[in-house]
Amino acid sequence: MDSNTMPAMPRGHVDDCLRGQALAALAAQEWPEKMAAVRGIADSALLDCQREFAAPAGLPGRPQRPELVAPAQVKHRSMATVEGRAALLHALAHIEFNAVNLALDVLWRFAGMPETFYRDWLRVAREEAYHFDLLRQRLVALGHAYGDFPAHNGLWDMAERTSADLLARLALVPRTLEARGLDASPMIRNKLAGAGDAESAAIVDIILRDEIGHVAIGNQWFKHLCAQAGKEPVACYAELAQRYGAPRLRGPFNLEARRAAGFDDAELAALQADQPEVNSR
Repeated sequence: MDSNTMPAMPRGHVDDCLRGQALAALAAQEWPEKMAAVRGIADSALLDCQREFAAPAGLPGRPQRPELVAPAQVKHRSMATVEGRAALLHALAHIEFNAVNLALDVLWRFAGMPETFYRDWLRVAREEAYHFDLLRQRLVALGHAYGDFPAHNGLWDMAERTSADLLARLALVPRTLEARGLDASPMIRNKLAGAGDAESAAIVDIILRDEIGHVAIGNQWFKHLCAQAGKEPVACYAELAQRYGAPRLRGPFNLEARRAAGFDDAELAALQADQPEVNSR
């Protein structure tokens, strides 16, 4: 083992390093344990930006439920029923659970970045945990719990594909998969509001507000690394999307939210170039 590479900490060990604590939180299996671990990472914790960890087995930690299925097996239910709205909120909660894991994974996995990089992703992890808790509590109010419905694992699949390439991770998770949430949020919010579920619609508004900031963080650091490597961001993104098999994005796009998240005119033009209909929201 390289002298700079540290083994994963045993379960239950409290690491002094902020990034080590992020790894421990990622390994936590039950959602209460994971969310408590995220809340327990203090701003004052030692931050060693150069420390490298040996990749442990079994990441990410996750509960036995929900059952993970292929995306096509996740049923779409009517918003006219409580069960239908609960199923939609459950799908959102699972996305947020995965988003917590994704932020924690960036924190521990990729050494050698500036201190502000890790502070940014700690903020993201905390806010994703907050979103998860909002959705989980709303599920309880509707008579359900996280784990009651099947879910898919698309977000984490891309994390595994990009585990050795930070530039690709930033391009294809926050700027691709999570940015799709910016596009979908208005439709989801309107469905819930149209079904008379103002409480759930308000949660989606909070998530959209925060997710703009999360995608902006991904954009900022993607462009930072592109500049360091002398790469043009639009061409670099296209190459990475092809290399790692990113899904082709379909409109309509929430252009206002994407602009607020740091996508420039050239990036938005490239995004819309092959679309059958240009969306100008």
